[in-house]
Amino acid sequence: MKQLLVMRHAKSDWHSGAATDHARPINQRGVDAATAMGRLLTSAGLVPDAILASSAVRARTTAELAAEAGGWDVGVDAVDALYDASVDRVLARLALVPDAVDRLLVVGHQPTWGALVWRLTGGSVAMRTATVAALDLHLGDTWDPADVGGPGELTGEILAVFQPRHFGDT
Repeated sequence: MKQLLVMRHAKSDWHSGAATDHARPINQRGVDAATAMGRLLTSAGLVPDAILASSAVRARTTAELAAEAGGWDVGVDAVDALYDASVDRVLARLALVPDAVDRLLVVGHQPTWGALVWRLTGGSVAMRTATVAALDLHLGDTWDPADVGGPGELTGEILAVFQPRHFGDT
């Protein structure tokens, strides 16, 4: 069984003066939340084997801070295809993940992340900033959801949902 950790980027800084949406950083609240979520995932035994993050600054930074705070010995792969992506585009990228990866963290954006959780599990999750939805996926040895069955066929269930506001002053 594969596990997918779907994490929305942490709170961004709308007043940073970034030239583009893609370049917008996270604010201090976001730094605190990303750090807290990294520690929380480690304490919950949900350390990822690999990390894919949208190439947007706020998503990439969220992933890097979580990995550092969690003490994870894994790099962050910034992926352009996860920025402003559809669920189908995300699923196509997940299908390329090596089979040896059992637990994958993906860091990206709303509304795609909520739609991804729904598509894979049939469950609705409020994907607020820095929220992590942990999913058990019934994919066997592959990350390709197309191997499971026809369109719309559910491939997993929600194991847990972690929102930073439930774990301190983030």
